[in-house]
Amino acid sequence: MNLMMLLEMAANGLEDRVAVGSSDGGITYRQLFEHAGEAAARFRADPGAKVVLCDESSPAVPVALFGAAWAGMPYVPLNYRLPDDDLCALADRSAPGVAIADDAGAGRLRGVDGLTAVTRDEFLTDRAGGAAPAEPGDWSMDPDEIAVLLFTSGTTGAPKSAVLRHKHLVSYILGSVEFMGAGEDEATIVSVPPYHVAGVSAMLSSVYAGRRIVQLPKFDPDQWIDLVETEGVTHAMVVPTMLSRIVEALDARGGEPMLGVRALSYGGGKMPEAVIRRALELFPITNFVNAYGLTETSSTIALLGPDDHRLAQYSEDEGERARLKSAGRPLPGVEVSIRDDDFNELPTGEVGEIFVRGEQVSGEYLEKGSLLDSDGWFPTRDGGYLDEGGYLFVQGRNDDVIIRGGENMSPGEIEDVLLTDERVKDAAAIGVPDTEWGEKVVAAVVTHGECSESELQDLVRARLRSSRVPAHVVFVDELPYNDTGKLLRRVLREDLAHLGDDPTG
Repeated sequence: MNLMMLLEMAANGLEDRVAVGSSDGGITYRQLFEHAGEAAARFRADPGAKVVLCDESSPAVPVALFGAAWAGMPYVPLNYRLPDDDLCALADRSAPGVAIADDAGAGRLRGVDGLTAVTRDEFLTDRAGGAAPAEPGDWSMDPDEIAVLLFTSGTTGAPKSAVLRHKHLVSYILGSVEFMGAGEDEATIVSVPPYHVAGVSAMLSSVYAGRRIVQLPKFDPDQWIDLVETEGVTHAMVVPTMLSRIVEALDARGGEPMLGVRALSYGGGKMPEAVIRRALELFPITNFVNAYGLTETSSTIALLGPDDHRLAQYSEDEGERARLKSAGRPLPGVEVSIRDDDFNELPTGEVGEIFVRGEQVSGEYLEKGSLLDSDGWFPTRDGGYLDEGGYLFVQGRNDDVIIRGGENMSPGEIEDVLLTDERVKDAAAIGVPDTEWGEKVVAAVVTHGECSESELQDLVRARLRSSRVPAHVVFVDELPYNDTGKLLRRVLREDLAHLGDDPTG
């Protein structure tokens, strides 16, 4: 197995179809294959061992990704938005190798020992760097070679480098994508950054399906809408914060529905129910998919499909409507198990830690090695439960659990109740130190209407146990998210620490 086999199949079957860019002037599949061979020659000529990318989305991304696979070198996309010290620390951990970056990024990385920095323009102008292009088929088929290294976001500590081997990524693509399944008129917009697992999987799945890739380097809701319309985009993937902003932008334009998008998948964070219900109205003929996955599982492991969305949208049955908050059911070939603290499997409906097993699951880090147990199960550190229909409900990271008086409570259940008030646009619950109870609940909410602290406290009191009622409700203009849509609870805890009353804190 090698990622190059995916591109080779597409180049042989869809030679003149545009792979990346505009339909009237983009890179064809045959050209992308040739460009990858040229890039592989440049990479092999360098004494380094990795291909580092420090850039936003551009045609250099798929060329570098497949060129690295051809050369037999790990592809390592870095978060170019990081401060200089943090970026250089990750780059230093990624050396030696070739680094492809925009002009500013190349300047930032040129001081890193062992990295040969090449600007994006230099790379795209002279992909081979003077070397003879690599011969077709001249790549390793060892499935255990490292294909991609992705640094975790590091919201609770130093980033770890997740290891995705060729066998994991190829297994995910073969198990979830139909080869040449896309029509010639289909195009997908990639607006997630290259250093996110969704950015990697979007490239691989689009190439294998034969779907043209349209790149939006910097997400902006109005630019997203305009690009979708001008490029005839039919497929899209967004994180919840992106979809929320797209919905707001469409409503600001008069609420006219978008009729060209055939499929829209979302994932990477908690989706407010009000946002997805409004999105279903604004994209009336679109097939919506909620995709749940992790970097360590090569992207998606569970899907809530289009039929589930329609049923939840129109059903009068509360159980079916509630499934709009779920992550759907596991993909074929993926097993999910809910375990307690002693790793015992829990029955339907009980909350525990989500464990996952399957060919696409890596569960490995360079720093820690494999976290798979002897039976191949990976502990996700996410909490959740399965309902009687096998639908997975994800309640957030176990690290975010609030412990009050020895009682564990999920922030998600408190947030879900707060979001039932139509005046609440977004909500987050955290625990802050408390002398008597260990922790007390604090809620930060974003509203678009007059709302009082006591009203929201009464709302939670009426739906949940009294222990879950926020001791404080803080009204904020926005909640802190990173650029891939993950809520930064650590930042909230720091900002709201003054509400705690632990004298040792």
